[in-house]
Amino acid sequence: MTHGTLTIVVLGASGDLAKKKTYPAIFGLYCRNLLPKETIIYGYARSHIPLDEFRKKITSNLKGDAKMKEEFGLLLYYHSGAYDQQEAYDKFNVMLDESEAKFTNKNHNRLFYMAIPPSIFVEVAKGIKSSLISKSGWSRVIVEKPFGRDLTTSRHLIAELKLLYQEKDLYRIDHYLGKEMVQNLMILRFANAVFEPLWSKSHIQSISITFKEDIGTEGRGGYFDSFGIIRDVMQNHLMQVFSLVAMEPPVSLTAEDITNEKVKLLRCVQRPLLENLVLGQFTKSADGKHPGYLDDEGVPKDSLTPTFASQVFYVNNPRWRGIPFILKCGKALDQRKTEVRIQFKRPDNFLFSDQDCSRNELVMRIQPGEAVYLKLLTKKPGLNNEIQQAELDLSYSQRYEDLDLPDAYERLILDCIKGDHNLFVRDDELDVAWQIFTPLLEAIEQNKMVPEKYAFGSRGPTSADELSRKVGYSRSSGYVWRQSKI
Repeated sequence: MTHGTLTIVVLGASGDLAKKKTYPAIFGLYCRNLLPKETIIYGYARSHIPLDEFRKKITSNLKGDAKMKEEFGLLLYYHSGAYDQQEAYDKFNVMLDESEAKFTNKNHNRLFYMAIPPSIFVEVAKGIKSSLISKSGWSRVIVEKPFGRDLTTSRHLIAELKLLYQEKDLYRIDHYLGKEMVQNLMILRFANAVFEPLWSKSHIQSISITFKEDIGTEGRGGYFDSFGIIRDVMQNHLMQVFSLVAMEPPVSLTAEDITNEKVKLLRCVQRPLLENLVLGQFTKSADGKHPGYLDDEGVPKDSLTPTFASQVFYVNNPRWRGIPFILKCGKALDQRKTEVRIQFKRPDNFLFSDQDCSRNELVMRIQPGEAVYLKLLTKKPGLNNEIQQAELDLSYSQRYEDLDLPDAYERLILDCIKGDHNLFVRDDELDVAWQIFTPLLEAIEQNKMVPEKYAFGSRGPTSADELSRKVGYSRSSGYVWRQSKI
């Protein structure tokens, strides 16, 4: 695992991200016995919270064995201090040194998790560098998204952090890279001889990567309105999945080689066009039970911020030239799911042109209910020759007994402890992604594009389906994948 003790410092420990994601992930690692025996976990934030109250706040949100939660709670400590005062970090370091002095092992490693707003990334990073770096072990910093708003702000953030840390000590976290099915993408592609020969424009008609949420902004409208769905989901989560689906085989499975191929792929992405973009903004539900986006108190009544986006991308390389990649994401839709849908071309000299036959599709369901299924055509049982669509289905909940999948944050924090950069975003990868999206975002704002309205709980803007059809995607009618019970 790691030689020495481990001190985990959660900056922004009083916030929602820390409570809902960071601490539960650390607890998950504790329950799996994946933390060093000598571990302490310090929270740091501006709020003044008594230790007993803080421990209760964190452990009450954890799921699991009561005894384990009680034991974990004893590892938790809390210190309140300013984010922009050098003396506050100096004082905090004295506390860390005193706590670590009680350990028998004298190699003290420190992991800093910045669960804080991006507006204070740099000043907190400076405070860590000046006062909190371990004198007898490694120090690593996890930075949460968003990594800037555009190319200029992203480059500024990268430059500021580079002055403080080496790239090997920075871990830019995109939790989608830690999801089980995203982890499985390269195995499915490169370890199965049946798939890789088909993975090109010769056999594939289109590739859709879809992110759907069945909830709205839930009171987070003020934060969301300053970013929008493209910055919040498409530029990071979906582009990471896109890169893994479309990249060339890496030389090895090392973080450097994998990221090199992702960067090469992104550099081949053609500039996205507004004519291949649909924006949407949800209104209240048909029954009036769910409010619209503009009803959120934090959202300006004249906001043009999209809560839905569908953009078609093209990759100018020999493998993919001319094939549409349809990236689609939205809030307040008809269901919650994230999936990759690879639609294959119809066979040449099709023998059953007189029947309504759907195309083959390989679908990788990232969440919920992880699964891989292949939609294919088969003869319907009976005396006739009617064709029926069915599937070869690998649903994790059915295939694997006692399924206990780790949370994405668990995997990523563990990799950071190990020093494994494989699932984290490198600076040049981030830069080329913003080179793709910044002109698009600027064009949207300059043209004051008005998002198409769609009702809460619907499939989204009707124009999005029309766009997919226009670029060659054929939606199956009358077919429903019967998802295994989870």
